[in-house]
Amino acid sequence: MNERISKPSVLHISHNYHVVGGSDRYFMELGDLLKAEGHHVIPFCAQSPNNLESPYQSYFPASATTEDLSLVDAARLVYSAKAHRNINRLLDIEHIDLAHLHIYYGKLTSSILGPLRARGIPIVQTLHEYKHLCAVYTCIKNNEICEACAGRYFYRCIAGRCNRGSLVRSMGSAVESYISRWLGSLDKIDHFIGVSQFMTDKMISIGIPTEKISTIHNFIDATRYTPDRGTQSYVLYFGRLEKTKGIFTLIEAMHNLPNIRCLIAGDGSARAELQAEIDKAGTDNVELVGFAIGEKLHDLIRNAVCTVLPSEWYENCPMSVLESLAL
Repeated sequence: MNERISKPSVLHISHNYHVVGGSDRYFMELGDLLKAEGHHVIPFCAQSPNNLESPYQSYFPASATTEDLSLVDAARLVYSAKAHRNINRLLDIEHIDLAHLHIYYGKLTSSILGPLRARGIPIVQTLHEYKHLCAVYTCIKNNEICEACAGRYFYRCIAGRCNRGSLVRSMGSAVESYISRWLGSLDKIDHFIGVSQFMTDKMISIGIPTEKISTIHNFIDATRYTPDRGTQSYVLYFGRLEKTKGIFTLIEAMHNLPNIRCLIAGDGSARAELQAEIDKAGTDNVELVGFAIGEKLHDLIRNAVCTVLPSEWYENCPMSVLESLAL
């Protein structure tokens, strides 16, 4: 792998090398598209037992856990020495023409930006969420839309306890936002890509120059999808199980529609709370069917009366809508 590749080489960077949500699916499918177009694509992601196989997985750094957060983990979420060291090791053996970043903060952190910049590698980032605008990336506080951080006043996250209602976690989010900015999360990126015009407009509103950002919408390869208009008697939500997705509002609505069956496919941090809420409310017409991918997921979508996306945050060209339309 230490020979220079004649075709353009792309260092493709994200937190997961497996699919959890729409941004992961986009990351994987974009990698496949780049390969099909003749690019040499090198992934750089965090370690995980769920990752797909890769000849570069020995360079993937271990990441901090965000659940039982220790002081060491908190420090790693701000700056990952392992990610900094491992990306340097990878750059020592591979010629890279372009680094394309997706969601890299949290697990990889802005520690990776310095090595890329030091070697003169152009850096592009596709924006899947609102990190540059909001300390917790979602623009949500107390279940309401909030833009109080405005891309610079990240300390406001502390007073609002915006990270899971926790003072300590919110302080960590504010500190991470400031350090990430100091390490170059804006200045060291040569060009940004918004996957919706809404995202692009939000980034321009906080000071990113119009010439430094473009809109390229999320995509799917429609030839991989076989639509079917036959239906069974259920509606379907599929995606990450997070409060911002409006799934608790969905359960409340289904409680008032006892004759309509609702399936919820996916996984996420709110799964246990969601199941407890279903059990507590006695909502017998709602069923969590677990994480699904590939044809299993496609069959769930094809056979649904409709899919529903009851999001309560600023959605950003969601893959679930594109897949629903294709199927």
